[in-house]
Amino acid sequence: MFARTESKIRLAVLLAILASWEIVGRFLIDPAVFAPPSRVLVAWWPTFAGNPKLESALLTAIVELVIAFALAVAVGIAIGVAVGISDFGRMTLFPFVLLAWGLPQVVFLPLVILIFGIGPASRIAFGFTHGVLPIIVNTVAGMRNVNPLYLASARAGGASRSQILRHIIFPNMVATVFTGLRLAMTLTLLGVILAELFVSSNGIGSYTQLFAETFKPASLLSLVLTLAVMAVVFNELVRLIESRFTRWRQD
Repeated sequence: MFARTESKIRLAVLLAILASWEIVGRFLIDPAVFAPPSRVLVAWWPTFAGNPKLESALLTAIVELVIAFALAVAVGIAIGVAVGISDFGRMTLFPFVLLAWGLPQVVFLPLVILIFGIGPASRIAFGFTHGVLPIIVNTVAGMRNVNPLYLASARAGGASRSQILRHIIFPNMVATVFTGLRLAMTLTLLGVILAELFVSSNGIGSYTQLFAETFKPASLLSLVLTLAVMAVVFNELVRLIESRFTRWRQD
């Protein structure tokens, strides 16, 4: 009953937002600057179907996102476990991770371009730098949130470090790690798109800039909504994987 009520409230809020957007876009703002949802939907098909290069750019962005996110997951979890497994690692290395996460990642873009050049490698690398840090932070946080009584009982029973990691730490840190993965997915997409603004003349990022500079708000918003849907789909995939790994919590 509560789930149905919650869904109805979300639907009502969404419809209210769309209605307000439609009114503002049609009657209050210059159509050359802002477009209502109806015009955005009408412009979506011509924007993509009439531009094969844009379709190719979108596919390229998806591939770059997948590669960057996969690297961020592998490296982030490995470093997070290495840092969080001991008090020494958390005290000496974790503050530097937090410092790196607090810095604006865009300041590293010139360095990334200098190292990887102008091409897909730099976009993947910049997406990776956005995604890896939240995964490290949440992995360390997940390891710290394990109940100390579980660890003490396992050690008292003669469990080895590998057994403690596999049967106690990893199962109890899964939820926190997947929180970091969902955040990292969004940030990785942001990193890829930001890099395309500077290192690509035919990428998704460059098209957003082109549509803005040529006063095509409907095409711009249709592209933005496409990216938003893409982010939602990938985050939903991560959530489905999370539900599979945390199924034991529901049993």
